[in-house]
Parts: sequence; C-alpha cells; structure tokens
Amino acid sequence: MTTLLDPALIGPALSQPETVLGALDFAGVAVFAATGALAAAREKHDIVTFAFFAAVTGVGGGTLRDVLIDAPVFWVQDWRYIAVCLAGALAVWLVGAGAWRFRALLWLDAVGLGAYGVLGAAKAEAFGVSPLICIVMGVLTACFGGIVRDLLAGQPSILLRREITVSAAIVAATVYVVARAAGLDQWPAAAIAAPAGFALRAGALLRGWSLPGFPGGLVRKR
Repeated sequence: MTTLLDPALIGPALSQPETVLGALDFAGVAVFAATGALAAAREKHDIVTFAFFAAVTGVGGGTLRDVLIDAPVFWVQDWRYIAVCLAGALAVWLVGAGAWRFRALLWLDAVGLGAYGVLGAAKAEAFGVSPLICIVMGVLTACFGGIVRDLLAGQPSILLRREITVSAAIVAATVYVVARAAGLDQWPAAAIAAPAGFALRAGALLRGWSLPGFPGGLVRKR
C-alpha cells in the first residue's frame, strides 16, 4: 500500500510549475482556459466574456474538487491561476478568427482531460481520500469546467456526447491511482497516466471511438 502524501507538502508541489504536479496543474488550467475562450469566440463574444469563460472553465473543476475534499481553493491561494486564465483568453482573442478554432478546442480538451484527470486524483490522494474517490475527484476536476463552459455557451454538454470524452478522464485518473498503488512515484505514474487519457480521447477524435449505447429502448405502443 502506498503512503499517503502529506497535504502540507503537496501545496508547494501544486503551486510551483517546475514540479510534475505543478506543471500539470498550470498546464491544465491554461488548456481549459483556452477552450473556454474558444467557446466564447465561436459565439463572437466580447473580451470580457472571453475572460469570464476562460476563468470559469480553467478553474471550475479544481474548485469543485477542493470544496469536496475540504482543501483550500487553489486559485484563491495563488493569483497566478487566474492570471493564466486571463492570458489564455487574451491569446485566443489576439490570434483571431479561423476555421481551426473548433478542432483546436477539441484537441486542447483532450490534453486537459489527461492532465487534469491525473492532477485531481493526485490532490485527492494527498488529502487522504480513498482510491475510488480519488478517481472520482480526477474525473470531476477534468470535466466539470468543460460542463460549465458548454452550458454557458449553449452547446451540448460533454456528458451527452457518444464519443469518448469523460471516459478519457476516468482512464487517466484510474491509471494514476493504480500506478501509485503499485508503488510508482508521482513522476512515472503521471507520465503513464496522462498520456493514456489523452490517447483514448485522441482515438475518439481520429477514429470516432465511442462506448456502446444502451441496446434496448422504449417501444411505443400503437
């Protein structure tokens, strides 16, 4: 059985970009912030809405995770997270329009699902949460911001898409938790888990992978 991380030690690890979890944390925020700004771009919103979409998407999942595991809300403790969100919104605004935007949103989402699935599970692990709930926290961290983004943009939620999306976060979080239980350190566990989640989502984007739907259905009586 792996030793639980000391929550007093994971704070610096999650706020310093040079550490593995810190790098994943800032990368996940930046990626999801960019997807939020891209969603605003699709609807031709103004720069203030760009920033709002970016911030809500970038920190939404992590906020829910921290509230549920009774941790200090990460972006309240460190202003750089909101700064990263605003920078992402400005970058998308400056790049301007283009047919690439929707594809970019999908691929950035894929990166975020892998990175944040691992990050959420790792932080929950640090606060003594059971392995199964660590996986749940990883999925919430990776997906909740995107759900809020889609609702704000009036787009179908990622939960309602047949192609693999949430499953990619489940794989990333699960592989991380299993690797840690097998005795791997954070670096190798994250290095295996995040690409695994990304690869699954990439396969869905490139090859149309999806989970089988419910085989039955309601039959209307005539």
